[in-house]
Amino acid sequence: MNAAQCRMARAATGLGVRDLAALAGVSQGTVSRLERGEELREATVAAIKAALEAAGVEFLPENGGGAGVRLKIAGKENGIR
Repeated sequence: MNAAQCRMARAATGLGVRDLAALAGVSQGTVSRLERGEELREATVAAIKAALEAAGVEFLPENGGGAGVRLKIAGKENGIR
């Protein structure tokens, strides 16, 4: 997950920096540093990413058009359409 993906994921879920920090168990400053592109410990980034995934975000890898995010369709992971 890169800085832009984190910002996009927060916007898509409607989470503020404070909200995401609480869900991930990190400080608000840590989320802000990630979104500014500062380097963080791998475990810290993983905790933030896991919190966003739990909120319904799917991270899309770089595919020539840039890395991105999308929200999962509710119920799709359970085979419901």
